[in-house]
Amino acid sequence: MKRTLAFLLALFLSLFLIPFLAMGANKAPDSGGEAAPLPVNSAPQAPLEPSPAGEDASRSLDEATNEVFTVSERDFVLGTVACEMPISFEPEALKAQAVAAYTYYSNVRRRARAASDSDASADFSADPAAAKVYMSKEQLQERWGEHFEERYQKLCSAVDAVFGQLLVQDSEPILAVFHAISGGNTEASADVFGGERSYLTPVPSPGDLLAPDYQTTVTLTAEEFKAAAEQQWEGITFEGEPQSWVGQAERTASGMVKTIRIGSMEVKGTEVRTAFSLRSADFDLLYSEGNFVFTVRGYGHGVGMSQYGAEYMAQQGSTYQEILAWYYPGSTLVGA
Repeated sequence: MKRTLAFLLALFLSLFLIPFLAMGANKAPDSGGEAAPLPVNSAPQAPLEPSPAGEDASRSLDEATNEVFTVSERDFVLGTVACEMPISFEPEALKAQAVAAYTYYSNVRRRARAASDSDASADFSADPAAAKVYMSKEQLQERWGEHFEERYQKLCSAVDAVFGQLLVQDSEPILAVFHAISGGNTEASADVFGGERSYLTPVPSPGDLLAPDYQTTVTLTAEEFKAAAEQQWEGITFEGEPQSWVGQAERTASGMVKTIRIGSMEVKGTEVRTAFSLRSADFDLLYSEGNFVFTVRGYGHGVGMSQYGAEYMAQQGSTYQEILAWYYPGSTLVGA
């Protein structure tokens, strides 16, 4: 209770202090892997009972070799936490990441197997050589070099402390999506993925404003802007001067762009992110001196747990249980 009150007090104070402190945050820490947005199946599904920890192994399609490989659940969680969160993060943040990842991939795996007639089908895809989703112990050893023993011990300690714990709702592992950095508030699942989930609703995440590269810019000439748009949206046209090519944006309650007019089309903010290689769909877009300038806040889809937000909470003394309860409200932690 004291930790929760302390975090809420820190959250209140940070709303005033963080905009000034964030000006000096521009260097990323050593990272165990890039926290990339994860795909979500937003279609309604029948509840699936969670299975005991360790009952099954994970089957992944290696995107580089097109071969399916199998690893134990523990090894998979170790490999995915190392890919998704900087190993320099606080132990409680790493624990929260381990539970979120185990829950998310348990959900995806059960749905994949329920929809497949083949026992040999992959549950999800990964690219270990590119540090995407999963890396083996041997790959981590090569990546971390002389720091391997220290970092691997820290990784194992965090994962083993929570291995087998799941976040559930109505006896089903939740779709515990996560991202690197929010825009200061996380996003509603319905606004980003189109499927409403009570545990994926907006919550304040002020620590994200302290994250390295919280705000980034992308600058394109009018010609580059037009070419990228034409590649993304078939049939789009542009008329008049470049300053007239962009309309007003409709935003979510948390600030991401839901829709915006580009040329002759009204398009989704998530599509704009893809078209112009932006870190998130929380952006401002201006035309100035012959260039289109995107000012982008955060990194990732913005739904669920913010990894840098989790790190901030851990630094304030929050436990992994408190972090998970904050970012996935209404879910229940089982197996602890």
